[in-house]
Formats: sequence, C-alpha cells, structure tokens
Amino acid sequence: MLDIVVVRRDPDRVRRSARRRGQDPSFVDEILRLDTEYRSALTAVEAAKAEKNRLSAEIGKASDKAAAARELRPKLDEIAKAVAANETRATELAPDAPDSPLRALLASSPNLLDESVPDGADESANLVVRAWGEPAALGFEPKPHWELGEALGILDFERAAKLSGSRFAVLMGEGARLSRAIAQFFLDRAHAKGYVEVAPPMLVTRATMWSTGQLTKFSDAMFQDQDADLFMIPTAEVPLTALHGDEILDGASLPRKYAAYTSCFRKEAGAAGKDTRGLIRQHQFDKVELVWLTAPDASSAALDTLTSDAAALLEALELPHRVLALCAGDVGFNAAKTFDIEVWIPSANAYREISSCSNCTDFQARRGGIRTRAEAGAKPELVHTLNGSGLAVGRTIVAILENYQNADGSVRVPKVLQPYLGTDVLTAS
Repeated sequence: MLDIVVVRRDPDRVRRSARRRGQDPSFVDEILRLDTEYRSALTAVEAAKAEKNRLSAEIGKASDKAAAARELRPKLDEIAKAVAANETRATELAPDAPDSPLRALLASSPNLLDESVPDGADESANLVVRAWGEPAALGFEPKPHWELGEALGILDFERAAKLSGSRFAVLMGEGARLSRAIAQFFLDRAHAKGYVEVAPPMLVTRATMWSTGQLTKFSDAMFQDQDADLFMIPTAEVPLTALHGDEILDGASLPRKYAAYTSCFRKEAGAAGKDTRGLIRQHQFDKVELVWLTAPDASSAALDTLTSDAAALLEALELPHRVLALCAGDVGFNAAKTFDIEVWIPSANAYREISSCSNCTDFQARRGGIRTRAEAGAKPELVHTLNGSGLAVGRTIVAILENYQNADGSVRVPKVLQPYLGTDVLTAS
C-alpha cells in the first residue's frame, strides 16, 4: 500500500513511477483530492471546537450566564452539528479507515519503482545483468521433458487429467523421488545460509491475502473455499510475509530469513494456450520460497543476496542460467525492483523463468502492520519485505530432464542430487 505521506510530499515521483509502469497516473490526483478533503474536515473540526470554546468562555464571562447561554445556544447547536458532520467525514476518509475510499486507492495503487529499475514497456526490455554456464551441445535433437518423463515412466499427464483435469501431473517412482530430492536439497542449502525453515498453512484468510497484496496480484488466479472464505496459497510468500503481521520486531533480530517448501495453487486464467503441455505452468506445483524481513536501509543489499542465494542453487546443479533486471513495465504490483532468474531449456532453445526475486520495500509491511524498533524507546518503523523462489521444483525437474538427457532417453542425475536420490542416472524401468 502506498504511503500517503509520500504522495503528499512528492506526488510527481508517484506519477513518474506510474507512467514508467505504463499506467495512467490520474489516480494520484484523486488521492490528493480525497486527502485534501480529509484534512479539510479535520481542520474544520478543530476550528469549530475552537469556536465552541470561545463561545463557552464568553458565556462564562457574562454577568447573566443563563441569558448568554440562551442567546448563544443556536450558534452552539450549529457548531455541534458542524463538528459531528466533519468528524464523520474525516472518519470516512481516514487513510487507515477500513472502508475509506482514500485507503482503497492507496491499496490498489502499485508500489513505487526503485530508481535503478530500467525503463521499458514489457519483458523485451528486461536487461541481462549476468549469466552462468553455457548451454551444452547435446549432439542430438533434444526431447521435451514431457516426452522424456513419460518414456521413463516418471511423469503421467494422462492419468493426472483423469484425476483432476488439465494442467496437473502425477509424478511416479523416480519422478516423485526426484521431486523430493530437489526440495530437500533446496531446503538444506537454505538452512546452511541461515534461513529458518517454516511449514506454514496452505489455506489462509482473506485478511492474510490482502495484507500481502495478493488480492490484486493474483485476483483472477486463486482457488478459494467460499464457504470458509479461505484461499489456497498461490505462493508461500503469503504466509511467510504475513507471519509477523501487527508485530513490532526487535531491530537486533533483523534480518529475519525464512524458507518454506509448499504446494502452490493458481488457476493460471491469464495463460490460456501457453505452456499447455508439461510441468511449466500447472494449477498445482511445489516450490521452496525464500522471504526476508529487513531494516529499510538494508533491503537493497538484501535483494542482491537473496537473488544470489537462488541462483547458487542452479550453479550447484550445473544448469546454465541468467539473471535479468526486470524493466519498469514488467515489475509486479507489490515490487519496487525485481530480478528474474531464467534457466536454459534445450527443447525450447530458450531461457525460461525459474525464480523471481523482489524487494517490496515497505509496501506489504504497511498493509500487514509489520514494524521494527531499532532500539528501546525508538519510534517503530515499517520493515521491508523481500521474496523469491528458491526454487520452483517442477521447473527444476524440467531443466534437469532436458539438460541432462542422453541420446538413448536416459537422464543423468546432477552430482549434488545423487546422494539424495541414490542413483546417478534415470532409466526406463
């Protein structure tokens, strides 16, 4: 949620950020109009109360107080009505009032872009900031992962469709074990880097979804139990970020670094016709999520570290990949700055996203009331929140199957996973 103080102090910055995102900045004028009305109502209340006090003092000084009170009663009644009306209007418009149109505008407006975010309207303007590894020359026509997986007997899309419909998969035998091995490897690496592992609920309340900005970000993509008004999480970012909602954290305890392995659920309504085969875009998928809560002045460096933590997993797996700085038009609603990590997919002859790491600054913390106090007695301030995939398990399976495939259809197992899986090659049984 946008900070009303920032909009008041530097509306041109908010307009500039919106334009860079390709959005109409007129919402800034509406925020300012409502805010002016809100503050005018507060001023009117104070002026009316001051006038009431003046008249009351006048009555107190009168020689005939009863007569003075009768004479001034109409004015006092009029003032009382003005106070009540303006207090009501101020309450309705207050930036922290639940049903305030001003609050609604602040909550529905995207985060302010970091000044270092490159200009650009869409993903074609994203900048490659570094790359690791070279795609291997396989020496044969690479097969897509769904053909490899089905031939190996480890992926079954036909039976998944019988069970649940399209965009689901059944992982069988070594496929299920590979998925578990990848997740365990990711969690072990996160633990070694100081992340606290969390096993959160995968059903969360509407308030939790709202507090992390997901009702805007994934509003058309969520599965919901309408009777209980609970949502299946689209990412573990939701419960991990909201874990400390309405708390004041000791500054000495920052950064808080959390990792969670969960299933994630998305309708993928906006992806019709794209990646309809295989594991790339599923309604249900597994992911290890990394979340940081930091002091405001530490979040920029934290984003670099978080991104490096995620990319290091691909280095360990010896999978060619690259890191991109997303341009202004491609940065998500909650984020001020985002780095995407893309892994090489031979059958597509292209890099595909496997992680997205974002600094959300105080945007989510303002919704969730997550604050920190640098020292005893200091004024609390909002933390900064960051999140990133570390990594998506299904897409990692895709990358391993395709990059490690042999001409005979067998698939070599990355060295770092062999102790987890107990084998160095996957073959058809």
